[in-house]
Amino acid sequence: MSLNFRFAVISDLHIALPHTIWNHPSRFHLVEVSIPVLENILDRLSTLKLDFLLLPGDLTQHGEPANHTWLAERLAQLPYPTYVVPGNHDVPTLESDGNAIGLADFPHYYRSYGYDNPGQLYYTCQLLPGVRLIGLNSNQFDRHGKQLGCLDDAQLSWLQTVLAEHQDDLILVMIHHNVVEHLPGQSRNPIGQRYMLDNAPTLLKMLREANVQLVFTGHLHVQDIACSKGVYDITTGSLVSYPHPYRVLELRTDDRGQRSLHIASGRVESVPGWGTLQQTSRDFMGERSQPFMLQLLMQPPLKLSQAEAAELAPHLHSFWADLANGDARFAFPTFPASARRYFERFSAIDANGQPQCIDNNATLLLS
Repeated sequence: MSLNFRFAVISDLHIALPHTIWNHPSRFHLVEVSIPVLENILDRLSTLKLDFLLLPGDLTQHGEPANHTWLAERLAQLPYPTYVVPGNHDVPTLESDGNAIGLADFPHYYRSYGYDNPGQLYYTCQLLPGVRLIGLNSNQFDRHGKQLGCLDDAQLSWLQTVLAEHQDDLILVMIHHNVVEHLPGQSRNPIGQRYMLDNAPTLLKMLREANVQLVFTGHLHVQDIACSKGVYDITTGSLVSYPHPYRVLELRTDDRGQRSLHIASGRVESVPGWGTLQQTSRDFMGERSQPFMLQLLMQPPLKLSQAEAAELAPHLHSFWADLANGDARFAFPTFPASARRYFERFSAIDANGQPQCIDNNATLLLS
């Protein structure tokens, strides 16, 4: 089947109406701009002929009912279908605590955005003839109420059935947590691990067997495209974090039947009241990321002393911002050899050490 369509991805919106915003010195999200940045992007997308829009989770800052209601009503005004999945911020507690909705409440807010069956936290739907979306829920809770990032057995069994029933369709999967590593050693690093799906190998095996190649994720707040044995994990940076990106994607089929996915990324440079949004946001991220940089330096594999980490951390002020922007190249010639090699591994390079700038704009050939 000759498929040609265009869609967009906006991730980690963290929508926060003014009365729901709280301040904390460690807050990493510039949620004050969540609504004006979203409006800016939607205005840009209005000039395009989109077939649909994907929002891979963290739709709200802390699962506030008012923020979920506002977003659902705003999406209803769009001229194209929109599909969502929950992120960890959308359902921070299993049961509603009065401040945030409970896990089972989420589909009821988004019945028009994938959840035809509000009694189920995952879904599948036909986007276009021959094109199917699978929206997964990666939010679970243990018996102590701790939030986990994984797929439960019932969801995996359901997924196996859906993949078998629609093996002739082009399938897109959307899930909040990453399923392929976007950072070196992400699945083993305590900082990066929290952004990975705990049972990602199980999901990847199922997707490969069904020849599913495209997975859209969020959570990490980084522009990155990673591939593992034929499965692409396209993660999109956050609407409320530098560089405030979004993606427009086109799937095309040529005369020989070859399918390719063309990816272009945009940025929101300014919004009313934030004329220097990019620089302000970059500085904000640099300041708030210093505790994470200290952790990164002091934990394995570097295991530097607190004094050694404190000496190097200021040189990493822009590290996370550069990483979030995608396609970064890193060089720290004054660092000790082990630290220099470690941070150079975060550069956008291929297996041969050559530049590989595919995080923002790329063309992926599909089988």
